[in-house]
This record gives sequence, C-alpha cells and structure tokens, in this order.
Amino acid sequence: MNRWKTVLITLAVALPSGVLPAAAARSATAPTESAAVARSASAPIADNETQPVYSRADALAETVFVEVAGVDSDRDGRPDRVAVDIMRPKETASGLKVPVIMEASPYYAGGNDVPNHVVDLDGSDPAGMEYRRNKFNDLRDEMFGLDEDLAASRAAAPPFRGYYDNYFVPRGYAVALVENLGSGRATGCPTTGLANETAGPKAAIDWLNGRARGFDASGNEIRADWSTGNVGMTGVSYNGTLSYAVAATGVKGLKTIVPIAAISSWYDYYRANGGVIAAGGYQGEDADVLARYVLTRENAEQACGALMDEIERDQDRVTGDYSAFWDGRNYLKDVGKVRASVFVVHGLNDWNVKTKQAVQWWDALERRGVPRKIWLHQGAHFNPFSFAQRNTEWLRQLHHWFDFYLYGLRNGIMDEPQADVESGPGQWAQHASWPLPGTRDVRLRLAAGTGGQNGTLSRERSGGHAVESFTDQNVRTAEQLAENITATDPNRLAYLSPVLAKDARLSGTPAVSVRAAFGGGRSPYLTALLVDYGTDARAYGGVSYGPTPVCYGQGVPGDTGCARLAEHVTVTAPYKIITRGWIDVRNRHSASRTDLLREGRFYDFDFDLQPTDYVVKAGHRIGVVLISTDRDFTLRLPAGTGVSVEPGDSSVELPLVGGRSALG
Repeated sequence: MNRWKTVLITLAVALPSGVLPAAAARSATAPTESAAVARSASAPIADNETQPVYSRADALAETVFVEVAGVDSDRDGRPDRVAVDIMRPKETASGLKVPVIMEASPYYAGGNDVPNHVVDLDGSDPAGMEYRRNKFNDLRDEMFGLDEDLAASRAAAPPFRGYYDNYFVPRGYAVALVENLGSGRATGCPTTGLANETAGPKAAIDWLNGRARGFDASGNEIRADWSTGNVGMTGVSYNGTLSYAVAATGVKGLKTIVPIAAISSWYDYYRANGGVIAAGGYQGEDADVLARYVLTRENAEQACGALMDEIERDQDRVTGDYSAFWDGRNYLKDVGKVRASVFVVHGLNDWNVKTKQAVQWWDALERRGVPRKIWLHQGAHFNPFSFAQRNTEWLRQLHHWFDFYLYGLRNGIMDEPQADVESGPGQWAQHASWPLPGTRDVRLRLAAGTGGQNGTLSRERSGGHAVESFTDQNVRTAEQLAENITATDPNRLAYLSPVLAKDARLSGTPAVSVRAAFGGGRSPYLTALLVDYGTDARAYGGVSYGPTPVCYGQGVPGDTGCARLAEHVTVTAPYKIITRGWIDVRNRHSASRTDLLREGRFYDFDFDLQPTDYVVKAGHRIGVVLISTDRDFTLRLPAGTGVSVEPGDSSVELPLVGGRSALG
C-alpha cells in the first residue's frame, strides 16, 4: 500500500509566527494549556518550531506490551495485548517529557501468502490462480523505504524504518510503532476493521496517558512517565485507517491524525453500491483474505482460525449488500466523536484505496467543524514524502502541523491555505478549500448517436425516446473498451462533449443517472467511466526513483536517514479514464437491499463516481462510457447480458470550477 521513506534535502524553512484563528482557538482540538506547559520542559524552540538538537544515535528504544482492557478477541480468557516499539530522546530518562508520533500497523511482521477469491464466475479460472499474489511484496517499499535493507535495519535498530525516527526524534518527539492485534508479537486476532483492532492503538494512547497497563517482556509493569500524553497518529493505507478508527472513538490525548491513503469505511473498499468490487490491483481480495494475510502472531490458526472462517462467511460475496458486518467497520458513523484535528492525504490515481475514502471523511469533518487540512496528489497509493519536487514542503507542513497540535506552537500553520492539490504532474497549487472555491455541479444530458456514430453530451435534453443497446463481455478491460471513439462498439455506449474551447477543471464527485433495462444474462453491474479524450502526457500513478539518495535526517548504521526520491512517470496517450463508478443494479434503492429486476423493464440508476480533481485541457473532449463488467474491478459473470439505455432520460453531473462557464 504506499511508500514510506523519502525526503528532505535540508529543512531550514521556518514559518513566521501566526495568529491562531478564533474558530480554532475555541475548538476542542486546538493545542491545550497542558501542551504549552509540556513545551516549557521540552525541546528547544527557535522561530516557533522544534529544533533537531537531540541525538538519534543515542535515542532510547524499548518495547512495551500494552494490555487492551475488555478485549479478548482470541477468546483465551485473557485481555489482548499489543506490542509497542518506542524510540525517544535519551534525555527522557532524566526528566524530559515529549509528545508521541504513533503509527499502528498489522504489517510490521510481514504477511502470509493467501489466495484471493475466484472472480471468473463463468468457470474460466476455477483455481483462481490468476489472482494469487503476496501483497507484502508490493507493500514493502511503499511502507519502509526503497533504500533500507530489511535485515540490516532490524539488526541495527529494530524495527524503526521510515522517516519519523530520523527526523522527529532529534526534534524532541518520541515515535511509537504499534504492532496491532493478531500480528507479530501481539495477541488477539485481526478482524479487518472491527472495534477490537481499534482498541489496540487506543490502549497504547491510554497507556501514554496513564490510563492503561503496560509491561516489559519479563512481565514487569512499565509507566510512560516521559510522555506529555499528547499523541499524533499517522500512517499509510491500513496504518492510516487505524488513525481514522481511533480518532472516531474520541480518545483523550489523541490531538491530531495524518491519515495517508486511508480507509474510512471498509464497505467502500471491497464493495460499491451493492456490488462486489476489488481493490485496484488485487482482484478477488476481500475482508477474510486481508485478515488471514496479517495474521502473523504465534499459534495463529489455533487462536484465530474460527474467527477467520466467520469473516469469510459473513462478508457476503453473493449479494454485496451493506450489512451489520460492514456497519461495524464504518468509521463515518462515529465521526461526531472526533476530537483530533485531521490532515488528510490521498492520491488522485489511487485505485487501491479509492478517493471516496478520503472525500467522504473530509466532508463529514466539515459538517462537524473539525480543524482539517488536505493534500491531493497525482500519485497512486503513495506517501507525498517520496515526491522529489514536493518533499521539502511536505516535511515543513507536517513538522509545523505536529508542532502546533502536539507542542502548542503558534507557527501559523492554521493560517495557511487549507488544500494543496496537484492538478497535473508536478503542477501544485494551494487553495482556500476543497473542492476548489467556485465549483458548481453542471448537468450534461446524454443523447443518442446518429448515422452510426457515438452519442453526445450537451446541456440540453434531446428530443425523442431513442434506445441504444450494448452486450456485456468479460474479457476486455475498461481501458480497452473506452479507447477507440472513432467508431461504435457492440460492448459499450459512448457519449462525447463538443471539443472544449478552454481548460475545464473537475473538483469533487461526479455522478450519473442512467435509465436502463437489463436482460438475457447474469451480470448485475452497470459501470460508468468518465474519460478525457485528447492526446496528452498524463500521470497514471507510476513513479521512477532518482539515482542519488537525499538525506533528510540523522542516520545510524543500517538506517542512513537518506532515500531516493520519486518523480511521476507520465504516459502520452489519446485518452485517460479520469474516474469511474459502479452499481449492482439490484441495489438501485439501497446498498443494503437487493431488489430483483424484471427483464427488459427500464429503471433509473443513480450513483456516484469516485471523487477527483482533474483538468481536461482545451481541444479535448469529455466522454461518458457505459459498460457492465469492469474486468479489473467487478466479478466476471458469463458474457451476454444485454443492456438497453434511454439516453434522453440519462445524464452526468460534473463538479466544474466556474460552473457552466467552464464549458464555454
């Protein structure tokens, strides 16, 4: 899931002291008096930021096993425990008190090789071997750094990889890595998002505040008398997801979270509008596969095997309906409990953890008035720390964010623009908010093609009641189906705007309304693709790394404090799928309820596409492409389902900066 180690050349940028906005000063998440008191006995401050005066080489490291009171997910009659690896300045042994940057993860001990579910339900791949892969091979560089050798790092200073220890420990922070339930040295069982997993890092925060019990390997009780009690959580993917989950408990002491490519509702990771949907790149994965993947504790099968079977049974890959199983893994319903400020980060080309995860959380925070900030970049499942062009600015903002919320420094970070958005490869700008100010939803109507041509998009509704049809297939990808617009295609329908006279910027969540009928087959999916047609060099999420490491923090043997930085890889092509969305048409009324259709009867299907921020350039055309099976994301049922569409009663809604005027 995302890349960890990358970074700063030199950080000598100091923000001038800012004035805390009145709204933030009144907020429960603003720095407290206790933070200011802790600051006076803590790290040296200059220009309103903490300074790198402590030694990473001399830092103290310890492991504490924190008891998760009231949780016994492995049903052994004893409270579960998490393993917490801590690194802190040596001065904390003689009275220095410091705040904590925490990253909880089920990945620190690696992962198991677990086969994914079969998605070719037409019998063409009965063994499911096409989808068998070890996810951890993909995650290792993304989490722990391209230039760090795993064995050397553990031998020299286990298990601190990434940049937090090199950069933040010298600045007067402790770093705490929580090995979560069911993984590595922890006890308990993983559940892919249930409350027991949330309780692990929450217990670690409680321990840092004197509210939970912690022990060393010999069973001696340990207290965190060096901690100020102020904690900031961060992490990429599952690690960032745990910060969402813990923040949604309202635990005292958690002052801020920085979730990167994180999941706010597990249903939206493995499902969409009633449909079984893959995480991009992991066809056939589901909640049970991930739980078994991270189940790396001792006596794993004996302790947790029955629970793994329960997850496999209850996740329901047949209907795809939202149920109590998924509701227990939905952190949005508890967003009202959030006390912490939130710095959201997400890749606009992330099809693993899709953009909806960040945006629905972002929108919910706005309704609650939670202090927040957002970074949206053109990478995929990726940490912005790794971007060569932007890493210095990332560290500046992250440093000031933690200084503000964990040390109480009035450094002006909350006076800066709320949103940093990369609209194209290397094209960064700051904005007052997101979606961008001036964004308005614009509805474009679908119109049937004439003379054997593809259909059109226009502001006006077309006359007549034309019907256009296509036949589902399950072999070609969405990209292959969308590629050629010079001719019609029997396996999709396409609708194109006029050539744009000027750039048009999308900022937000597109949606479609499609009137359609299904018949003659088994596929229940309706997929909508929003496409940019016009030759250009675009980012698709891939990166390349420079040859020379850049040093960003203090190093030790096996952990240099240096890493190679990444640049976007651009691809020149005549089109790009900007975003897409899916619905199981049997769930047209609710994701929670399957309602069968009558064959050949027309129904209205309304659903969102994944949120985006994207510029369609002048001279290009905007396209909407309708298909059924999306080979890389949906289940693949036997080909042959017929889909008929009434374009005159169908439309797409685009969030355009400038509203209607954006289209000329």
